[in-house]
Amino acid sequence: MAEPLDARPRCSWPGSDALYCAYHDEEWGAPERDSRALWEKLLLDGFQAGLAWITILRKREGFRAAFENFEPEVIARYGEADVERLLADAGIVRSRAKILAAIGNAKAYLAMHDQGEDFSEFLWSFVGGQPIQNAWTDRAQVPVTTPEAEAMSKALKARGFKFVGPVIVYAFMQAVGMVNDHMTDCFRHEEVKRLG
Repeated sequence: MAEPLDARPRCSWPGSDALYCAYHDEEWGAPERDSRALWEKLLLDGFQAGLAWITILRKREGFRAAFENFEPEVIARYGEADVERLLADAGIVRSRAKILAAIGNAKAYLAMHDQGEDFSEFLWSFVGGQPIQNAWTDRAQVPVTTPEAEAMSKALKARGFKFVGPVIVYAFMQAVGMVNDHMTDCFRHEEVKRLG
């Protein structure tokens, strides 16, 4: 494993993996408001179900190539030949259920758009439009889900989304900055708080 990029105090979860540290330092917890970027992240979190996030992170570029840069309009038209192509692609997580969910989620995303529902505004409404600023001092304090995540999960499922259970949704909310779950002694806690 590579050493961290520097000696700044961080959350413990990236360990000493350089890719994980870069993700922690530059992306995780920063508020994301772009609908397409949020949709891509939600799909990747769905593929993570039952796996470690580092597995998905290492395959992220493979996913982007295999899913044609996560264009919802393209993915929504995928048929059985595309499913078979994806199942044969070692650059992604090869799960028929997750691939079919990604196709269905593209259709659900487009249906929301067609009905005039902005995906970003919809998601951010569950936290009142602003990041929830937590102040955890120990990783054991961080919940695996919250009432906001449960409400978002239920609303996504009602719109036809799959692989959006409350635990997946809370991990998504952490990653896209809807909640600031950096530890208070992590250098990113205050930076992310200012971004909010």
